[in-house]
Amino acid sequence: MKLKSVFIAYLLMLIHGQLAAQQWQSSFVKIDDNGKLTYIADSKGDIIPDFSAVGYHQGAKPIPLVKVIMEVSPSGNNHQQQIQDAIDRVAKYPLDQNGIRGAILLKKGTYQIPGAININTSGIILRGEGLSTKLIATGAGQRKLINVNGNGKPKEIPNTRTKITDNYVPVGAKSFHIEKPSNFKVGDALMIYRPGTDQWIKDLKMDQIDAREGTVQWKAADYDLFFERKITAIKGNEVFLDNPVVMAMETQYGGGEVYKFTFDGRINEVGIEDMLIESEYQSDTDEDHGWDAISMNRVENAWVSNVSSKYFGYSCVNLGGMSKQVTVKHCTSLFPKSKIEGGRRYSFNNDGQLNLVMNCTADEGRHDYVTGAKVMGPNVFYNCRSTHAKADIGPHHRWAAGTLYDNITTDGEINIQDRGNWGTGHGWAGVNQVLWNCIAAKVTVQNPYVSGKNYAIGVTAQKTNGRLSGRPDGVWEGLNQKGTLMPKSLFEKQMAEAGKKIQP
Repeated sequence: MKLKSVFIAYLLMLIHGQLAAQQWQSSFVKIDDNGKLTYIADSKGDIIPDFSAVGYHQGAKPIPLVKVIMEVSPSGNNHQQQIQDAIDRVAKYPLDQNGIRGAILLKKGTYQIPGAININTSGIILRGEGLSTKLIATGAGQRKLINVNGNGKPKEIPNTRTKITDNYVPVGAKSFHIEKPSNFKVGDALMIYRPGTDQWIKDLKMDQIDAREGTVQWKAADYDLFFERKITAIKGNEVFLDNPVVMAMETQYGGGEVYKFTFDGRINEVGIEDMLIESEYQSDTDEDHGWDAISMNRVENAWVSNVSSKYFGYSCVNLGGMSKQVTVKHCTSLFPKSKIEGGRRYSFNNDGQLNLVMNCTADEGRHDYVTGAKVMGPNVFYNCRSTHAKADIGPHHRWAAGTLYDNITTDGEINIQDRGNWGTGHGWAGVNQVLWNCIAAKVTVQNPYVSGKNYAIGVTAQKTNGRLSGRPDGVWEGLNQKGTLMPKSLFEKQMAEAGKKIQP
């Protein structure tokens, strides 16, 4: 009996050793003996950022199941007006303690929409009955079928601006020192301003883009960058933030400043749920028809869930540059209809801040999970799939900062690179971009000449050199490595350590 126990113990040790050998960890983010993440800084102090505070209420609150207060069934010959009238009526309802007015249920059936449906007021949820509720963008005309949009833009509060005093604020930092902390209090909305400078453009070599017709060299005045944060604590001259710095603040490039701001026209607590949205079209290359199934801008703490789109020319969901803390989940983009060339088929496009796209699927898109110009993170694409891809996933042009691509699978390419004179001079597409445990046919990851790095950790793909040779190689770790990268999902682990759950 004793010999049997010894044998079992030996067998268990052997199995444990084999499992341990099949697992590996990044040298940049490790799991310590207590099961917690440890971030390893480089010589400048930069670390891979914490991406856990993105999406609806930064993941601290689950997306609510909102009570239905109005129902619509397709009748008559003006379904668009039916839906719009319901939205306009609910817009007059009072907000509850959570900032919600109520849900409009679109009963099963087909709704013909010759124009667009607009939601411009907070607290409205538009819900279908799954695939049985079908909205069709009928007739001609490029347009956003469901357009969620507030108004205005952020406004600086006078006499609050002050300088960041640190010579270098590293990537991943959640605090820095400022000249006048008395201008602020805990809970204030804070804008971090990083100026564009001629020297920075020169060092990036973005004033030397190989010119062709239409190429625009980067100009410093176009690259002032603005990051939205909230103050969580103030200790002396040090302010602490709800989200990390995702692009270093560097004195050599003008340093940085902070100020309080308001954005009164931004709406919130808006959701689009459980429906199928289609566009009519005349041919596979028709471009005069529905362009975005759902567009959101000037909106905060909103969501799109369980929506499928078919036949649109541009996107299933398009998040504009002033969208913030939006979650897009369990959505599907299918069979887009357009020419297969620039400016088309961006299945899930994100130009905003602190947004999350998760558990989504795209087919026959070009840029399926993508960011545009001057997109200020952190932002996350998590556990998404792409099939029959016609172009690449990744930051598309002109300097997106701080995006995590976590467990993305595609039969196409994922690229983070100097795009050179593509478009009107895209140049460096992104900085502090992280690919974690992704699978693709081909992957390019390059580092910009200054101001940050890009990471490919646990990628399964053919490594490629990118469009332009001679650029610095990105940070590669575990390319096509056997075994399991731990944690399998950086986003999941960061969420867990923040005491948050990923909502199914």
